[in-house]
Amino acid sequence: MTPWEFTGKSLINCTCTYGCNCQFNGLPDKGHCHAVAGIEIEEGHYGDTKLGGLRIAAIYKWPGAIHEGNGEAIAFVDEAADDQQRESLLKIMTGQDTDPFATMFSVYFSTVTKMNDPVFTKIDFDVDVDGRTGRLHIEDYIETVGEPIRNPVSGAPSRAQIVQPEGFEYAIAEIGSATSATQGPVKVAMENTYGQFANLHLNNHGIVRA
Repeated sequence: MTPWEFTGKSLINCTCTYGCNCQFNGLPDKGHCHAVAGIEIEEGHYGDTKLGGLRIAAIYKWPGAIHEGNGEAIAFVDEAADDQQRESLLKIMTGQDTDPFATMFSVYFSTVTKMNDPVFTKIDFDVDVDGRTGRLHIEDYIETVGEPIRNPVSGAPSRAQIVQPEGFEYAIAEIGSATSATQGPVKVAMENTYGQFANLHLNNHGIVRA
């Protein structure tokens, strides 16, 4: 197993309402799960291959609950990545060189039946985890915007967190609102649904905890 590890920031938007039932071992409130994810790697490596400064993204589409499988997905890798970095990132994103079900990549890929060819392209991504704001843009594929949940009376930003001491994706996530529309082989559309903003620290064995 080639050792890998990275720290970074993520923005994820799915079809569930704020909170997302999946975070509590529940079923998706729409009966299906569609999701868009973007990650910026701050520091990282796959073996001797450096990954810092690169971005990745994905679109997922499951007809029912994630664990029921039959999902479809497409992965996006930063055009700035060289051939070795591309190969390394795709291995991480598809759960390779990872303990079984130790990361969200491993879990999600195990439920995907149709994996579309990866796309190597420019990924515009900016996220403020504490501020619960972000944007993921991939020309011809993804437009996602995240913002804080707002009080329905005053319009003031409302802050909430999910803490998962034994999770496989994050230790703490800031919860906001997000809207996405995608094009290409995996089409999804969500408006003002679950937005997840998180600082990540992952390796072959899952979340790296202090």
